[in-house]
Amino acid sequence: MNKNPMGRMPMPRYKLFMPDPARLTIGQLRAEARAGALAARVHAQVEDTLRKEDRNGKPFWEIRLRDSGDALTLKAWNSTPQFTAAEELKKGVTVQVEGEFAISPFGLDAQRWNLRPLRPEEAVELFEGDEVSRAANEADFASITARVESLNDPRLRALASAFLAEFGPRFRRAAAARVNHHAFRGGLLRHTAQMMKSADSLSGAYPQLNRDLLLTGALFHDCGKLWEMCPPETGFEIPRELRGELLGHISIGIEVANALWRKLPLKDWEKLAPDAEEVRLHVLHLIAAHHGELQFGSPVEPKTPEAIALHYIDNLDARLEMIFSAYEKQTEVSPGVFDRVRALNVGPVKPLSAFAAGGM
Repeated sequence: MNKNPMGRMPMPRYKLFMPDPARLTIGQLRAEARAGALAARVHAQVEDTLRKEDRNGKPFWEIRLRDSGDALTLKAWNSTPQFTAAEELKKGVTVQVEGEFAISPFGLDAQRWNLRPLRPEEAVELFEGDEVSRAANEADFASITARVESLNDPRLRALASAFLAEFGPRFRRAAAARVNHHAFRGGLLRHTAQMMKSADSLSGAYPQLNRDLLLTGALFHDCGKLWEMCPPETGFEIPRELRGELLGHISIGIEVANALWRKLPLKDWEKLAPDAEEVRLHVLHLIAAHHGELQFGSPVEPKTPEAIALHYIDNLDARLEMIFSAYEKQTEVSPGVFDRVRALNVGPVKPLSAFAAGGM
């Protein structure tokens, strides 16, 4: 038996791997397979295994794999050696899958695949992300940190800095959603960084907006998801947590902001205007109102310019991420037209290319 950080799995007892195919993430594999079938290797974690039967009553295994940005489902039929290996797979183990991949009418599919457990150092690398995703995570955190340090109000700067210092590691791996937008490990960091960039730009276009308050609201608006939608240190699955299920991220976010606020040296800032209590209430209002409407889960509707702006910045970033993701993941049902995205209620159309001066 070979042991990896996530569990135990025997080495495969079947044919050797193809000679040195490229190692790709599942997202990269999906994109490249659009151009035609290819041989590749993928590192991923087993999210679930399910034994099923086909229409003739013959058993097969459905294996769902996930990495930091996407998911892949394999099928192991009872007439193949993969069927025996699938029986021994445990949820949570980390594996390398090597095979031939293509886009079928049902999505990304694999043929003649084999697998082996990841070595410990490979598993660590998997959860840290590939080079591109690690660089993006670092850039997003640096972008957020820089904007926090630029806040003029010392109370808001201290509040935001305390959040990053206390919850930084958890913030880096939390997801922003389970299915629709930024629904992946590190998705909340990406969503928040982009929202803070947008909030910064919008503050320049509308100088009436309180930049310090709007940026702080962008940082804290979804902070409750650190407990509602946060994968473990060695996992991609987003577990259901009692606190998140009973309270929801808006209620948790208000609690987090209040808990951090109480630790601030507020007596040092007693003479500052506006009053600290007024500042705190406006921060809480941004968290409470960011869904925009009562029917969408906000306990109160936006009642300030910053609350209105934050709601639309949040909605804009979520919708743009969904349509950009659709170009990578949805089936192209006709040239330039993609399969319907339920959350957007449209079949996305390929965007117009940017104008190239001097082009024919």
